[in-house]
Amino acid sequence: MHHPVDILILSNGPGELATWVKPVVRALRQQLGDDRGQVRLSVVLSPCTNASGREAAIARGYPEVDRVQGAEHFFPFLLWGKTAAQWDWRSHGVVLFLGGDQFFPVLIGKRLGYRTVIYAEWDARWYRWIDRFGVMNDNILTRAPQKYAHKFTVVGDLMAEAGRWKRGAMGAWEEGGARVTEPGSRENLSLHHEAETSAALHSFSPAPLPPLPLFPAAPLIGLLPGSKPAKLSLGVPLCLAIAEHIHAAHPSARFVIPVAPGLELATLATFADPASNGAIDQLGWAAATLVLPDLPDDRPFLKTRSGLRVELWTQAPAYDLLSQCSLCLTTVGANTAELGALTIPMLVLLPLQQIDRIVTWDGIPGLLASLPIVGGRVARLMTHLALKRLGRLAWPNIWAKAEIVPELAGNLEPATVAAIVLDLLDHPDKLEQMQTNLRQVRGQPGAASKLAQLVVEMLREE
Repeated sequence: MHHPVDILILSNGPGELATWVKPVVRALRQQLGDDRGQVRLSVVLSPCTNASGREAAIARGYPEVDRVQGAEHFFPFLLWGKTAAQWDWRSHGVVLFLGGDQFFPVLIGKRLGYRTVIYAEWDARWYRWIDRFGVMNDNILTRAPQKYAHKFTVVGDLMAEAGRWKRGAMGAWEEGGARVTEPGSRENLSLHHEAETSAALHSFSPAPLPPLPLFPAAPLIGLLPGSKPAKLSLGVPLCLAIAEHIHAAHPSARFVIPVAPGLELATLATFADPASNGAIDQLGWAAATLVLPDLPDDRPFLKTRSGLRVELWTQAPAYDLLSQCSLCLTTVGANTAELGALTIPMLVLLPLQQIDRIVTWDGIPGLLASLPIVGGRVARLMTHLALKRLGRLAWPNIWAKAEIVPELAGNLEPATVAAIVLDLLDHPDKLEQMQTNLRQVRGQPGAASKLAQLVVEMLREE
């Protein structure tokens, strides 16, 4: 590679940024060096139904990245090739797809004259026009036409990278004994941009959760109700109601919500407030109020009417917290892939009490379901089609081609779901089997380095 190059990374949601983009840009810098005059990394975000609105700021916090454009400017770039900031593009480069619609790199790669690489977790498309595919496992490769098989390389599971990181001291993450500073940690921020970055990455109290007694005496249960209003309006009161039923039968159980990146605590609390969330009184589910700590080392929590405290964990990524959980209750979506990569047992909930408000899809279907007037009908149609795949909606079940984690859909009743959770807590062998199954379907770690190597190979062919 004897000329300066651009690597354009296409992505969309908070999950993709945290678990795909972050390890890949680190791997690219490790393999291509930090000379920005030779290798420039740009991130362009496309709209995502699960976006928080802070994705661009979070991406700017990654020190490996040189330029970021937010999702609000995506379609003018897609259609006319002009970024809002009028970026220049080098004559040689690669478009790397890490989230969104796989048709986007086809158009953008042709416009810029760049090679294209797609990371495909489950589906691969546009075989003829994409140069290389890095896929999670052999399942995708076996479905591709034989004449395009040479374009496919099994790189492993990018989500599995999450399981390789453990939090060390001073806000750093450690991988295989090597210490890597988190972009938002103080030792990696200059005074010039510290305020901007720390505001973009969600703040957190440094105090860890107190040590837990051995399971199952005092299980910790994670509640992952989602990040967008369409999910939170049902997910928050449903999860709180389930937690109350579990706590009534298992008083030692503790509950925690890993707050989605970019979701303000005050905003989260509105979905637990009957005054702002009509679904609570309509469905008879649980309400709660936000309690902020008096001391800096204490954590905020939601307090239900029964007195149950649900702790709020705002540190991200929440891998160290999730690794302590005996079980998680989660919505359909990227959360299921992340939990699967960490081999955390889960129940996947899809409440259908207000079916026209359910928007759980990425890419173009999710955008259509978000439209006014027709969006509700699109959402109902997509949900109807999804229910035909019940048992294959969560990513671990898709990977395994079997229901290895329970999927519960319909007019869910908190007491019924709580009974399932209590049965699992009373039979830890069932949780252990679920964890074993998750471990068997999870892709191998090291995917970020292998995917970066595909990009390097494309650059060398320029």
